[in-house]
Amino acid sequence: MNKKMMMASALVVLSVSAGAEAAVITQWNFNSNPADSATGTGTGAPSIGSGSVSLVGGTTATFASGDASGGSSDPAIGDDSGWNTTSYAAQGAGNKTRGTRYLVSTVGFNNIQVSYDLRHSNTSSKYEQVQYTTDGSTWTDFALFSGAAGDTWFNGRSVDFSSIAGVANNANFGFRVLAAFAPSTSAYAASSPTGTYGSTGTWRFDMVTVSGTALAAVPVPGAVWLFGSALLGFLGVRRKA
Repeated sequence: MNKKMMMASALVVLSVSAGAEAAVITQWNFNSNPADSATGTGTGAPSIGSGSVSLVGGTTATFASGDASGGSSDPAIGDDSGWNTTSYAAQGAGNKTRGTRYLVSTVGFNNIQVSYDLRHSNTSSKYEQVQYTTDGSTWTDFALFSGAAGDTWFNGRSVDFSSIAGVANNANFGFRVLAAFAPSTSAYAASSPTGTYGSTGTWRFDMVTVSGTALAAVPVPGAVWLFGSALLGFLGVRRKA
């Protein structure tokens, strides 16, 4: 192998090993597949990857427009469906017991990130509690978001789980988004500043995404060693030239 080939090979190995980028593991856009140009229909099957979605605590759901009220981040137009949830708990009851649940295997990935778009109706709970599980059954509070406006999409909610031990490379990872009491109170706050919370208020989800970095792309000492050896070989050839 000549010196240029040695350098090129070392650089390729190093760049492949060090060039770790986030990849989508699973995503739900809730659009019908195949497309049917109807936002009132949709599917809970992932549009990318594999995983499962379910309702928590008696919440019910239909499909509704992801384009309405300014729209979600889904690039689909006309066939953009959102997962529209309702039947939340009565005022003062069931704190963090109703909402949606997503189970996704993160095997082969670390640096796990979750993102989603959520439309709050005027009378829905203003506060949304994100919880996670590493065993599929025990849930831990992690992030609390505020949807301080009704009839509004809050796109790109983002949760970084990279610091949580056990989330990466785990077949039993999952997260939930639940209606929560206003902090330091025992009651729900309405999303609309002038509204009143009601159990028939709706949260509409779209573009629910779990992403991570492939473990195979994590830099390894061997790649650095190879680059160093190739560089020393190149310098040795230069001295003899």
